[in-house]
Amino acid sequence: MSATPYSSGKPEVVIIGRPNVGKSTLFNRLVGKKLALVDDQPGVTRDRRMGDADIAGLHFTVVDTAGWEDVDAHTLPGRMRAQTEASLEGADAALFVVDARAGLTPLDEEIGRYLREQSVPVVVVANKAEGSAGEHGVLESYALGLGDPVPLSAEHGEGIADLFGGLFPIIGNKADLYEEAQEIEAAYAAAMDEEDRPSGPLKLAIVGRPNAGKSTLINRLLGEDRLLTGPEAGITRDSIAVDWKWTDPKTGDVRDIRLIDTAGMRKKRNVTEKLEKLSVADARRAVDFAEVVVLLLDATQGLEHQDLKIASLVLEEGRALMIAINKWDVAGQTGHEDPSKLFNGIRGALDDGLAQVRGLPLIAVSAKTGKGLDQMLGAAFELRDSWSKRVSTAALNRWFDDALEANPPPAPGGKRIKLRYITQAGTRPPRFVIFGSRLDALPKSYERYLVNGIRAKLGFDAVPVRVTLKSPKNPYAKDG
Repeated sequence: MSATPYSSGKPEVVIIGRPNVGKSTLFNRLVGKKLALVDDQPGVTRDRRMGDADIAGLHFTVVDTAGWEDVDAHTLPGRMRAQTEASLEGADAALFVVDARAGLTPLDEEIGRYLREQSVPVVVVANKAEGSAGEHGVLESYALGLGDPVPLSAEHGEGIADLFGGLFPIIGNKADLYEEAQEIEAAYAAAMDEEDRPSGPLKLAIVGRPNAGKSTLINRLLGEDRLLTGPEAGITRDSIAVDWKWTDPKTGDVRDIRLIDTAGMRKKRNVTEKLEKLSVADARRAVDFAEVVVLLLDATQGLEHQDLKIASLVLEEGRALMIAINKWDVAGQTGHEDPSKLFNGIRGALDDGLAQVRGLPLIAVSAKTGKGLDQMLGAAFELRDSWSKRVSTAALNRWFDDALEANPPPAPGGKRIKLRYITQAGTRPPRFVIFGSRLDALPKSYERYLVNGIRAKLGFDAVPVRVTLKSPKNPYAKDG
């Protein structure tokens, strides 16, 4: 099954009708430019032409098509008709143009029958209706069975306001959602500054339970006893930031890092002293300040429930998280678990306990010997890049269309939930807005399906992702 073509999210309206009824004139009127060739000779338009249309603030994409003819499919006019039929796939509305002065013809009636069988909403446009000569043709148009016709003159611009009245109930919601999405994207672009880019020193916080070896690890990185360490738990009380330069052994690049040591975080019920409470609060503020957070585990104790609580706190704050298993130099020694079994056990427990972010970087390190520390820092820079990443709107919506086709949203109570468009509203952490209708009925399981797809397909698999659902405002809802 082929993927759904990428759509910009703007409503798409196709102009359809037999030759020489004024389709291209109407197209030019709607886009405000003479983009399409116009001539009294029928059949001037052959290929579909698209343009940006605006009627009193109602923005949409309008598609001009070749005149519909009843001919052999293998002839040039027949192939042109096939193009016109194809243009209706995925369209939000069709403008069926008839000539009010000429009245209905058998070909108009054939087109009307075809359109009644399609799922695309249709607005009948009785063109060339200026003056009294077109009144009869307007009345005849009711016989098409496609609702009230809109009388207008594309050449003189008369009746365009009535066309707005015919189109707005069909595409108004989607147009409003598209405009709101554009505003979000514009606001995001305007807000982009140096703080939003993966530049400057990497702000790297080391967190964990008391005595996991956080200060020892930082001292090893710095190559000096910069921080006080010892066998006693809870020596560090303040969050200490140290600016440092790291040389990447793979590339030789010198990278700036701001290392942040934090107080150990014990279970809340065990934190009784006022000073320790202040230290833990300071550690939480350090998480807020950081870009990437390393949760340091003690290999001799494995993964405990408190570690998962710390990890959840980091993810709730929207920080990029990685796990380092310290004291790996003693893992596997007498009395300790087999290292590979320990590593795989921690990986499984993390995936189960932090299902919202599967595949977090997990690295075995030793603050004592330096094992794995360069690997940890390299992974931290890659993680910051993912955390700061922005996906183009086109690529995002191509993925979105594929995801909807592979697993369409449910229809609770037989009513369809329409998901129309997605945009990235920000980074650090990545934030996305999905626009559609009846989103209050979208199951959490489907929302998780979309979030998991964003992670797996768009390169956000190890960072927290925020998704907001937005439906159009109900103009009839009462405030308060």
